[in-house]
Amino acid sequence: MALQGCVSWLPAAACGGAEMLLYLVPSAALALLLWIGSGAHPFFFLFTTVGTLSHELAHFSVGLLTNAEPVGLSVLPRRIKRPGKGHNWELGSVTFANLRWYNAAPAALAPLLVLGIPVLVAWWRTRHGWVFEPLDLALALLLAPQLLSFWPSPVDWRLAARSWPWIPVLLVAGLAMYFQAELLELVKG
Repeated sequence: MALQGCVSWLPAAACGGAEMLLYLVPSAALALLLWIGSGAHPFFFLFTTVGTLSHELAHFSVGLLTNAEPVGLSVLPRRIKRPGKGHNWELGSVTFANLRWYNAAPAALAPLLVLGIPVLVAWWRTRHGWVFEPLDLALALLLAPQLLSFWPSPVDWRLAARSWPWIPVLLVAGLAMYFQAELLELVKG
């Protein structure tokens, strides 16, 4: 059920997810407050633990599936030295024994899958219309850390770069599948 009047100013396809996006606004606002708070004091890391666990479990599970051989998992925050910039916090980490060109990107970018959690919860709560209930407040508290943790870290992006030869291959394969009919016409003459 789309929001009333949405189709008057947006395409119908965009209105289908409008309630889901509206449902996630409180979680996103809380995520912003947690992000600001965690920069001010490490106490706020307690509120991001669920997101950190999701982030690291995504690395670990995709690493298992792609034969990256995860050998270590930590979700305990620790201070790390940043070259020339003082100290920073590492909220968690996963170490791999077999990170190669074919499994580096899937294992390193696996936290992007964490975004599916808030999307699925928003779909579940809004699929038959949405009326605010106390459960939604609890869900907003649980979803905020997920919105903070789905983005891969700079280290994750550097590790994913080991798989760079696959990016053009997958792009060409995806375009070939999308334009399959046109390519067949071109080949047939």
